[in-house]
Amino acid sequence: MKLNKIKDLKMMADVIREDIITSLVTAKSGHSAGPLGMADIFTALYFNVLKHNPKKPKWDGRDRFVLSNGHICPVLYATMANIGYFPKKELLTLRKWGSRLQGHPHRTSLPGLETTSGPLGSGLSQAAGMALAFQRDKKSNKVFVSLGDGEQDEGNHWEAVMFAGKHKLSNLIGITDRNYIQIDGNTEDVMPLDPLDKKYEAFNWNVKIIDGHDMKQIIKVLKASRTNKGKPLMIIANTIPGKGVDFMEGKFEWHGKPPKPDEAELALEEIHAHEVEERGDWVTKHNKWKPIHK
Repeated sequence: MKLNKIKDLKMMADVIREDIITSLVTAKSGHSAGPLGMADIFTALYFNVLKHNPKKPKWDGRDRFVLSNGHICPVLYATMANIGYFPKKELLTLRKWGSRLQGHPHRTSLPGLETTSGPLGSGLSQAAGMALAFQRDKKSNKVFVSLGDGEQDEGNHWEAVMFAGKHKLSNLIGITDRNYIQIDGNTEDVMPLDPLDKKYEAFNWNVKIIDGHDMKQIIKVLKASRTNKGKPLMIIANTIPGKGVDFMEGKFEWHGKPPKPDEAELALEEIHAHEVEERGDWVTKHNKWKPIHK
């Protein structure tokens, strides 16, 4: 299903946020801040921008999506379930023994996963290799890669940045979740990254900076990325970790922990209240995409 209206995309992002909270509180482990912060971008990608087919996950013409910051997989799983890669009820098995929804995605466990995520800093290398192969084969497939800002402390990430710049991989689109947090605190305290845009430009990349919660802007820039020319493109998305849940927003402490049951209840109430305020008759029209419940 493709959603073309900004209102519908925003509502789907809220449904995905609710599903993230529900899957995390059921799992009793996992990461909260990053998944909530990237819900708008993942919604835009899967419901509007990416060329893909949940019914044919190995279709040769598909774009490739690489999740480098694998710990934010609750947002990837919730997005993939809502668009039909697997049943939504399976979100309740996150991090359970024997589940296909592992704490970091495992490529052969689920249809639609392109890589196994885990070691931070390695995703851009994988994506660059895919992009180079498409470039040499003169194929039009695009390669999108989601990156955490904290993982860009890794040296091997910058080797991939240099590699992509050298080969002018214009079919490679990076999306940095610039939320300024990592597990130990603020990124600028742990290992300063700013000015991040100037660093990429120095390595021969095109750069766009966006508000990672402005759906109209997200769609505009992501769609334009399909005609990117001459250089790889890095989209630096300024996001709020824990977006949509007041007591989580901007707090690095929520990087790597799930909500407790009472916290989840408050979070779901807040997200749902935002839905009700904006949704109109959206849920009536798209009844099958209601949030899951324990």
